[in-house]
Amino acid sequence: MQQLSSAAVTAVPTHTYTQVKWMTCLMFFVFAMTTDAVGVIIPEVVKQFDLSLTQAAAFHYVPMIFIGLSGLFLGQLADQLGRKKIILFGLLIYSLACFAFALGQSFYFYNLLLGLCGLSIGLFKTGALALIGDISPNSASHTRLMNRVEGFFGLGAIVGPALVAILLMFEMAWEQLYFVAGFICAVLLLIAYRMDYPLYAPQPKASIWQTLALVKNPYALGFSLAIACYVATEVAVFVWLPTLLQQYEGQWTLLAAHAITVFFILRTIGRFLAEWLLTRFSWTILLAWFSSVIALCFVLSMWHGVAWALWLMPLSGLFMSMMYPTLNSKGISCFPRKQHGAAAGLILAFTALAAALGPLLMGIVGDWFGDVRYGFYLATGFALLLAAAMWWNHLFNPAEAQLQAMSD
Repeated sequence: MQQLSSAAVTAVPTHTYTQVKWMTCLMFFVFAMTTDAVGVIIPEVVKQFDLSLTQAAAFHYVPMIFIGLSGLFLGQLADQLGRKKIILFGLLIYSLACFAFALGQSFYFYNLLLGLCGLSIGLFKTGALALIGDISPNSASHTRLMNRVEGFFGLGAIVGPALVAILLMFEMAWEQLYFVAGFICAVLLLIAYRMDYPLYAPQPKASIWQTLALVKNPYALGFSLAIACYVATEVAVFVWLPTLLQQYEGQWTLLAAHAITVFFILRTIGRFLAEWLLTRFSWTILLAWFSSVIALCFVLSMWHGVAWALWLMPLSGLFMSMMYPTLNSKGISCFPRKQHGAAAGLILAFTALAAALGPLLMGIVGDWFGDVRYGFYLATGFALLLAAAMWWNHLFNPAEAQLQAMSD
């Protein structure tokens, strides 16, 4: 069996393409339910275990660290063992870890389970990202499909926090979110086992050293650093905005209570719109202008205070929408399909590292100065750096030739 060529990908049977697309969308949906619900869980955890902001941030950075380690050290297994095995193994671990939340109530036990969730997400996400490459004939279609898949991630990010809010409204335990996610993941495990996969020849020589060697590649490193900068900006909103808005005392208290849900809704709408936008505009100019608006939202929020942040921080989600999936897609598409698992793993490692360190540093700065608002000054710096990087990317477009070469 030979590795699929670009032309061969177009011959993937329609039913296989459809199965892969929808299963990948659902995998992204289910893990977003838990990872992006952390912003509404953290205030409850602070009260439940009497924690500081820095300690509570562990609910976010622990799974992110394990996602990163999994992507970096195990991402190449999607190339070495094949997509199916790594997806099944990841989904199995995730289901068991979610159900284990019923076994006890302890801050350290929960962090252990969150670490297992992160490890499993790193496995099945790299397998899923490699699958997207297997069925995409070129970089442009890869990017459009990636935005659609991340749109379902956005839907999961809406459902997760909303479900936690409903549970708390009825005085039920927030931990039941993980039971729901575990059940959905168990169903996905059965679907993934029975599904038809595109032809793929495992690469027995794939190793962790090949993944680490990609760090020296300017395309892998460049896109990974850009993604890390974006992620540090994005997670500032959904991790710490609920805490920041506890200071709000105006007339829009209902919006303040649901600001994260609004943020996720706008981000999801934008990701589905991205498929249309990418057929009409260059991806480089879109990212340049969108990143500039994001930076402006942060700057004005810090300049005018919580009353402006209430509106501008959720609004930034609309412009954040296509940043991550587009950068992720272009970074992976710079490499041949036999390296998509390794490339996805490396980018995922940078993603998770930024998602872990960004909120942690914000929590430390907030504790140091006595107000979470000071942590948002740090996030504003990340937003400005991202905008500068995206304009440089548009003006010089350093990856254009490589992306074209991989599509030929």
